[in-house]
Amino acid sequence: MPEGHVIHRLAHGLSSQFAGRPVAVSSPQGRFADQAAALDGTVLAGAEAWGKHLFIHFGGEDRPDPRIVHIHLGLIGTLRFEPLAPPHGQVRLRIADAEVAADLRGPQRCVLIDPQAEDAAVAKLGPDPLLPVGGGTAAGRLNEGKLATALAKTRRSSKPVGALLMDQGLYAGVGSIYRTEVLFRLGIDPRRPGKALSAAELDAVWADLVGLMADGEEKGRIDTVRPEHTPEAMGRPPRRDDHGGEVYVYRRAGQPCLVCGTPVEVGELAGRKVYRCPTCQPR
Repeated sequence: MPEGHVIHRLAHGLSSQFAGRPVAVSSPQGRFADQAAALDGTVLAGAEAWGKHLFIHFGGEDRPDPRIVHIHLGLIGTLRFEPLAPPHGQVRLRIADAEVAADLRGPQRCVLIDPQAEDAAVAKLGPDPLLPVGGGTAAGRLNEGKLATALAKTRRSSKPVGALLMDQGLYAGVGSIYRTEVLFRLGIDPRRPGKALSAAELDAVWADLVGLMADGEEKGRIDTVRPEHTPEAMGRPPRRDDHGGEVYVYRRAGQPCLVCGTPVEVGELAGRKVYRCPTCQPR
C-alpha cells in the first residue's frame, strides 16, 4: 500500500497539471460512469492529500456546488500520469486535458462526495507529517490539534509503538517502511509500549517522520540511511527491491545491520511483519 508521500505527490501532480481549467472526466471501465459524467467539462480546482487519502476538488464559477472525488488506493490501486492515448486496462477514472491523462486503476475507494463528507473523512485521521503544524492555515491548526492528541494517546497506550505508528487514526500516512525505519534510526524497539516512551522520544519520532517523508515526497522514493551508510560511502551494492530506496532494516531479514553488523530480525506485530536490529534496538 502506498505511503503518504506518494499520495501527496499525486495531489501536487494533479494540481500542477490540471488546476484552474475545465477537464475531461470519464470512466472507461464504467464503474464510475454516472459520477464522471457529472464532472466532465467542469473546472478542477485542485487536489489535496491527508495521510493516504486523496481529495480532488471540482468546482469554479461555473459550479457553485463543489464536488470532491475521494480516493484511497488501497493495496493494488494506482494513479498514473501518461501522454493522452486510448485507455488500456481497467481504468476506473480518467482525468485528462489535451495532452495528459491521469488514469486511476484498482482503487479501494473512489467516490463522489461533498465538503461535509470530506471533513468527516479527515476527522477520522491522525496528524499528517507532510502537512504544516500550526501557522495561519486551517489545515495547520487542525494538524496541530491532531498531533497533540496523537502524542498524548500514544503515551497512555500499552500497545507496542510499532503498532501505534501504523494506526491511521493516530498517524496518518505512516506505513510499514517509515514506521520500521524511524524506530531503527532512533534505537527504539518496535515492541516497546507507547507509554514506555518519553515525551522527548516521541517528539524525535515525529520530527524524523517529518524529515524522511518530506524527502520521500520530493524524490519519489524512500531513502532512510544517513550519508555514512549509503552504498557509495560503504562500498556496497545498492539495494534492489520493488520499493526502491536505501533502508536500514526493512525487508533485510537475516542480512547484516548496516550500523553494527548484527543480523536483522523479522517478527510479526499487529498482523504485519516488523524488522529490527537486536543490537541497535535493544528490548
